Amino acid sequence: MPTAARLVAAICLAAVAWFASEAVKPLFPEGTDFGSFNTVNVVLGLLVGWFILGSRSGRGYASGISNGFTSVIALTFWALFVQATNEMVDRSFRRFYDSPFEAIGAIFEIGLEYGQKMLDPTVIAILLVGGILAGIVAEIAGQRWK
Repeated sequence: MPTAARLVAAICLAAVAWFASEAVKPLFPEGTDFGSFNTVNVVLGLLVGWFILGSRSGRGYASGISNGFTSVIALTFWALFVQATNEMVDRSFRRFYDSPFEAIGAIFEIGLEYGQKMLDPTVIAILLVGGILAGIVAEIAGQRWK
């Protein structure tokens, strides 16, 4: 059921995803083609905000903070998984893998590689602070517009 808390949570996490995506870009080699990197991450932020953060609002500010933190963890997981899968598909079209099992295993290797690049203090700060703020704002929206 659509609520104001879900809408606010979706918008907030989409903004966090966009800022984190912009902070990650300089960590990759120069000339990297990002394609729809930001768009995919923003859509994931909207979905995670709507289904995870927004659905859990209305339980108090401490819960809102922990829900924001949990939502950012979920957003990071799904973003890494989707981006790694996208890279695996691109490599598969270039005949990089010998078998489907090797390609599926590469999703996790690529995800770990991308995750290591995300261990930058700026990216971590954006995700943590943004997630906590998103949780608090979603909680305020949930209490204000019931």
